[in-house]
Amino acid sequence: MTKLTGEQVLMRIFIGESDRHGHIPLYEALVELLRREGLAGATVIRCIAGFGAHSVYHTDKLLRLSTDLPVIVEVVDSQERIDAVMPAIDGMMDGGMITLEKATVIRYSHHDKK
Repeated sequence: MTKLTGEQVLMRIFIGESDRHGHIPLYEALVELLRREGLAGATVIRCIAGFGAHSVYHTDKLLRLSTDLPVIVEVVDSQERIDAVMPAIDGMMDGGMITLEKATVIRYSHHDKK
């Protein structure tokens, strides 16, 4: 297991729930890419409301047949590993937004089964 403590990078990828990469949801394709490339981990967060570049308000409170709720894919790893995977991520996205910020990792470990 990679030792991941101290100053690292938090990458957030903001997309829509209905965004796709080929025939699968974009968030699933991104998580699979991050896993395959060996990044420390990724989390997908389904949001309850938000708006983006076109100022269209998306919420789970409006009754519609289909929703396009905001989704955030978060990953924390080293700057070098984030930089290495960024071209592949960029090639998968048609829209959305990616942010990077410094994060201090206090603890990173897997659950030990005792």
